[in-house]
Amino acid sequence: MNGLTMESAKTIEASSIEAQSDIRLVRADKIASSTINLNLSNDIEVVQSLREPHTPRAGDAVVVRTLTDNATYNTIELVSGRMAKINPGDIIAGVLGYRRALKGFVGDVPDSITAGDRLHILNLGGLVGRCLGHHHGLSNAIEVEVIGMPISDGKPLNIRERAIAPLDSFASPAPLVIVAGTCMNSGKTFAAVEIIKHLARAGLKVAGAKLAGVACLRDTLNMQDHGAHRTLSFLDCGLPSTVGLSDISPYAKGIIAELASSHPDCIVVELGDGIMGGYGVSSIFEDRELMDAAAAVVFCASDFVGAWGGRELLAKRGVKIDVLSGPVTDSQMGRDYVYSEFGLPAANATNQSERLSSIVKERLEQWSR
Repeated sequence: MNGLTMESAKTIEASSIEAQSDIRLVRADKIASSTINLNLSNDIEVVQSLREPHTPRAGDAVVVRTLTDNATYNTIELVSGRMAKINPGDIIAGVLGYRRALKGFVGDVPDSITAGDRLHILNLGGLVGRCLGHHHGLSNAIEVEVIGMPISDGKPLNIRERAIAPLDSFASPAPLVIVAGTCMNSGKTFAAVEIIKHLARAGLKVAGAKLAGVACLRDTLNMQDHGAHRTLSFLDCGLPSTVGLSDISPYAKGIIAELASSHPDCIVVELGDGIMGGYGVSSIFEDRELMDAAAAVVFCASDFVGAWGGRELLAKRGVKIDVLSGPVTDSQMGRDYVYSEFGLPAANATNQSERLSSIVKERLEQWSR
């Protein structure tokens, strides 16, 4: 390697970092799913400190060693989609990113980075950053020590390389089914995959997309398991999360255009997090081209106030909810109230998934006409 010292080791003692060459070969125990665009092998060439000034960016790959454990949040999703236990001392390849989870961790990309820095694992997909706080139901985020940054041709790797390009304008040839909600854990993914399942069983060719949230393959793999012939997410655009983006619609258009190239009958898109929050979801509903392509809008809420608020917020943007789902529809009482008070059809994804999907299918047929 041009005379540079190389070391291949599963475990590297913290005290030895400064004694090694600036560039080294490290063997990672686990490759997090957030790095999937980079096709990393377990043997990774990393640099401990960059000779040229480099401001860390969201999406920069990083190799870390775990220092602590967490009894409630101690697994990581690998590039294969398999969940793996995180053990203290594991060497993990992930990416730098931001997170703003109402019911999880909040964290930022550090202002600078060098070997020996202490950071944290922020999500299941292997997002790494400086944790600023967390939901009271979680223990402290797992602390990690930076070993180095993977490089290619002397430059840090970033997942935006070879990513799907954003589009400022497009005309979608396939109708969209947009699934949104009040916040995380409001039933969006379950509603989306049940809709995909029934549409696919009805003979439709269905594609799936996750357009907002934080990097993880779990939701798009779930879509595939339920019949989606192809799936993509913002991760395919080189975004470890959509935090801090005031407008995510160009990335949404890039994803939808790519999926439309396989000629699906429809594209079911899930918007992670809520229509209010730090993930840029509201910009989807403010984009006229995307809304013109929307055949159906499914909204998930946990309670009546959330259902009412979602209806009001979307109505201000000229968007009408076609069917309400989520925990507020778990009982007949909830479904009746939503219909009588808000004038919205309601269908529970757990025990009324056929009704939910039939409403969506009817909207798709109307859009096509």
